[in-house]
Amino acid sequence: KLYYVRYPFEDGSGSVTIATTRPETMLADVAVAVHPSDDRYRHLVGKTIVLPLLGRRIPLIADPYPDPEFGTGAVKITPAHDPNDYEVGLRHNLPMPVLLDSKARITAEGGPYAGLDRNEARKRIVADLEALGLLEKVEDYDIPILVSERSGEPIEPLLSEEWFAKQSALAGPAAEAVRSGRVRFIPERYNQVYLDWLENLRDWNVSRRLWWGHRIPVYYTEDGDAVAAHSWEEAERKAGKRIVRQDEDVLDTWFSSGLWPFATLGWPDDTEDLRRWYPTTTMVTDRNIIYLWVARMVMMGLYFMGKEPFRDVYIHATVLTEDGRRMSKSLGTGVDPMGVIERVGADALRYTLLSQTGSNQEIRYSERRNDDSRNFCSKIWNATRFVLMNCEGPVDRPERLELVDRWILSRLARTEAEVKTAYQGFDLQRGCQALYRFFWSDFADWYIEVSKARLATQQGDVARWVLLTVLDAFLKMLHPIMPHLTEELYSHLPLRNKAPFLMASRWPEPDPAWLDPAVEQEVERWFEVTRAARALRAELDLAPLRTIPELYVDGDLGDGEAVLRSQAWIDTLRRGAPDAGIRCIAATVAGVDIHLPIEGLVDEQKERERLAKEEEKLLADLARCEARLGNPQFVERAKPEVVEKERRAKQELEANLEKVRRRRALFG
Repeated sequence: KLYYVRYPFEDGSGSVTIATTRPETMLADVAVAVHPSDDRYRHLVGKTIVLPLLGRRIPLIADPYPDPEFGTGAVKITPAHDPNDYEVGLRHNLPMPVLLDSKARITAEGGPYAGLDRNEARKRIVADLEALGLLEKVEDYDIPILVSERSGEPIEPLLSEEWFAKQSALAGPAAEAVRSGRVRFIPERYNQVYLDWLENLRDWNVSRRLWWGHRIPVYYTEDGDAVAAHSWEEAERKAGKRIVRQDEDVLDTWFSSGLWPFATLGWPDDTEDLRRWYPTTTMVTDRNIIYLWVARMVMMGLYFMGKEPFRDVYIHATVLTEDGRRMSKSLGTGVDPMGVIERVGADALRYTLLSQTGSNQEIRYSERRNDDSRNFCSKIWNATRFVLMNCEGPVDRPERLELVDRWILSRLARTEAEVKTAYQGFDLQRGCQALYRFFWSDFADWYIEVSKARLATQQGDVARWVLLTVLDAFLKMLHPIMPHLTEELYSHLPLRNKAPFLMASRWPEPDPAWLDPAVEQEVERWFEVTRAARALRAELDLAPLRTIPELYVDGDLGDGEAVLRSQAWIDTLRRGAPDAGIRCIAATVAGVDIHLPIEGLVDEQKERERLAKEEEKLLADLARCEARLGNPQFVERAKPEVVEKERRAKQELEANLEKVRRRRALFG
């Protein structure tokens, strides 16, 4: 409820009306405030008001806090029971009587209402105001109320004696540590978030009423004098009197947590662990506790240890739901990671999250991404099984490598450099993507497939050495992202001088001579031609792995002909262009013309019928699309992205129609 109450002026010249949601707190009012620019009250500022019910004299003051648009524009000031009123009280040097005790009962400040529970006091006060004719009206009013999670009771602001830690001596050095670069945030934008907070820092209330924690190191004599000391005995020596109790409060949890980097290592004793592990290198955390914890650790570390607790602070992205909401148990939007791990595995979940963690502030959780990550894990597992099935023991480094071997080793060296740079720069997303591309596209899709035909030949040991070398290096690079899968697979690799555990092995160091851009360019030209040949097969709807009799190659492929023949499933490669009478479908790519004869590969009558139906369907779809785009109302009223999507669909339909017509022409 919003209660409108008249506060009469002492001189009998009228009254000022205030609106309040907590009428019981009026018993501790020390002033009524209005905004200096509010013309309704400007001439009244300085007058004396008689506080209803208690008769206490209080002033009408001008302060920027009241909002002229809210209620009547006049606000009662109760510094002991409202944080905003408290600030007004400080600015105007007002008294701060405490109306409620720790059990929310009215204190002696409430006069005739002393001893009443706050809710009972509210009823009595509202009734008394109404009886005196000082209650103008009562309105329903929705406000956010802080409610205790444990008791369900509304929480009352209460002025109380607390212990504070002075921040001026701590904040300056902590800010300088970031300004000078001794501590750096990744991403860099969080430097300013940290500095803005430190530059506006107030003294820190470190008192807490909790069951567990570090007791406040303050002791009291029989006279109530407070003494700060390390122990009861020291307090008695300092006071020169008998100590009767220690303060019941404990230190704020974040105060104790700020000590963590050195308190866990034996501090204040000079231990071997403390000398070895303080300071550390990297702090990984969430942006929501930059103030609460990161800054506290830097402040405490500099004050107690004389040096920063860490060099780098990596702020990882916050994970939201797929539709962009905050994950929360209370909102029912949280995801239990154990259920996800049971379904797809811990490493798949790790990859899902880390592969999105670049400089993003937020990422969206996705079950589809989990499935993609699980498929990547399965790909690694199955590829490793293939290698192990074909490598019974360690293999010596060969004297001579084929061009395709040099290609994969060059790609490995390039990937290692990219992943190392990504890890060192905390760009885990870039590292994940580089590893994914290398393993799936280069190693699994190409090198393993090419090596299958070689394993049964004299080139078998060369391929085995390359397979093991690449797989060993890849598992080491992937280990920070997928520790469980990589550790298990590494344990089975037949390697010489192998570490007992992957996590204890050295980072891979590819031979600098492996990096060869010219070899990469040449071999990737072979693959480009092979992909073109596969595309021609797909045009004829030929099943994968079905061998076709011949393919004409007009251009220089060098040593790539074997790759083309095995990976496009061609029985015979013929050099040059086919005779004019041979019907073919063709493609030109990477300086090479390829021609695939169609004779005998398909049932031409069925293909003509199929293509006719496909053309008919494409024409119908294209007509509908053109009709929508030709409708001015659609183009003008639809969202721009919808119109653009329709235009792209039209272009795609036209391209497919042209393709179908070319193929129909082949069959007459």
